[in-house]
Amino acid sequence: MEAESEPYVRLATMRQLHQAVADLNTARSLADTLQTVADGIVTGLGYELGCVNLVRPDGDLVIAAFAGNAAAEALITGRVGSRASWERRLSMGEAWDQLRFIPHTEGWVLLDDDVPQWHTEGPEPRFEDEWHPLDRLYAPMYASGGGRDLLGVISVDRPRNGRRPGAWGREALQMYASQAAIAISNARLRANMQRALVRLEREQQALRASEESFRQAFEYAPSGMAVAEMGGDQHGRLLRTNDALCRLLGRPASVLRRYSFADLVHPEDVGTLLRTSAEGGRAELRLARRDGTYLWVSLRNSVVADTADGPRFLLTHVEDIEERKRHELNLAHRASHDALTGLPNSAELRSRLAARLCERPHSPTASAVEALDAAYGGVDSAPAHGYQPDGYEGYDGYDGDTMPGDGPFDHHVHAVAPYPEHGDGTKGLAVLFCDLDGFKSINDRFGHHTGDAVLIEVARRLSTCVRDGDTVARLGGDEFVVLADGLGAADAADLAVRLRNAIIPPIRVDGRAVRVGASFGIGWAECGMTAEEVLRSADQRMYVEKRSRSKVHRRAG
Repeated sequence: MEAESEPYVRLATMRQLHQAVADLNTARSLADTLQTVADGIVTGLGYELGCVNLVRPDGDLVIAAFAGNAAAEALITGRVGSRASWERRLSMGEAWDQLRFIPHTEGWVLLDDDVPQWHTEGPEPRFEDEWHPLDRLYAPMYASGGGRDLLGVISVDRPRNGRRPGAWGREALQMYASQAAIAISNARLRANMQRALVRLEREQQALRASEESFRQAFEYAPSGMAVAEMGGDQHGRLLRTNDALCRLLGRPASVLRRYSFADLVHPEDVGTLLRTSAEGGRAELRLARRDGTYLWVSLRNSVVADTADGPRFLLTHVEDIEERKRHELNLAHRASHDALTGLPNSAELRSRLAARLCERPHSPTASAVEALDAAYGGVDSAPAHGYQPDGYEGYDGYDGDTMPGDGPFDHHVHAVAPYPEHGDGTKGLAVLFCDLDGFKSINDRFGHHTGDAVLIEVARRLSTCVRDGDTVARLGGDEFVVLADGLGAADAADLAVRLRNAIIPPIRVDGRAVRVGASFGIGWAECGMTAEEVLRSADQRMYVEKRSRSKVHRRAG
């Protein structure tokens, strides 16, 4: 092999090397590639033993393939040598370009390190270039085209011609190591790709299974489900609906895809929907059915991303809560309304009245302010802090109807009493306190059944005589209260007359005609008063009016 003066020997070696490299390209797996590398050292390069030491992820080197001796292969394949020991070996000895040769005269110091070794037995060399059994020759394999990233080490033992390799043999081994590194890198890449493909296929299978599970859960869910766009001009547009939602709203899926929830929601619930659909959440609102009716539903939104960086969608769960909502509204109505007449009860009346009142009294009228300015000779000569009535310390001005500045009553429309002596046409919130005359005698003579029928009819008559937005409430017993806003003093008096005239016609109960009269007291809701004070004022005026009327006008029965 080393008779370099004979070209045909070199040609034969080149052919063997070419065949060994060709065999590397036919290996199907990383294990096959490693074994082919070891076999090529023996069959292609003419060494009796060939060993492939591969760098593991932890940096140590494992004997991954062995060729030339079955006993040695069984003994040391799979054994590991530390990276430190290998670095020591590659740094000592003679550097034959990329190869490292450690002669037996230096290698004895390596006998006790942790690198697995096998040596062929043989006589002591007789010539200077003859191979010694303890000689060591290593061919490092580097990744990335000969860089310093160590991939592994090929170790060889005893050339068949018994001599240390010359220039040609060294060149051939180095070339082979370079090709082996490429083959091993490619085999690893193929193995990684195959693992990635297997993993990708498994993930795709899992994704398909997940999508199928979602589809079935979506389509066959007992409650409504929808997927809607999120963001952009088409925010909220329905992309997909299940059968339960179609049945709930009485519309086919093809029609629902033309709408968004904003198109279907009750006008009073649009704000609630917008707050819910901004970034997901839950709300109770009303959706329109095909027949024009509205259905109470619980809407629960979840934000779902199509992919890591893909578009986001709203997954909406729609649950029918009509029955529960009807029950809740019925309970709320019963808590705030009289069970007999259906009118707002005492608690609801006080709540509505208190909503119109604040703790501060109303500011002076414009005429009073003008009079005050005239008394002080104009605004410039007024007191330093301006006129302030009692209870208005800290406020700097008035607009006649609303509280000024930064106080806690900003934008509050004050309730005022239209006193006739002011003559300024002020309108106020009239509180008409009504007490029935002669009702007790009806209860005593004809029983509570007749009395209840009378109360129900009186409630109906009062309700038909007031405007939309006015309140007719039953305080209890035979006492009623009417709240009518925007009335002057004369308007309130006229309303009391109309209500009294509506009550006094006979009421027929079980074929019997009975009559009741009514006494009205007119009070006015003013800021600075409590709801109790307002009702007490109207009640007092009612008793004054009741005592002032003759018994003839109050007689009933």
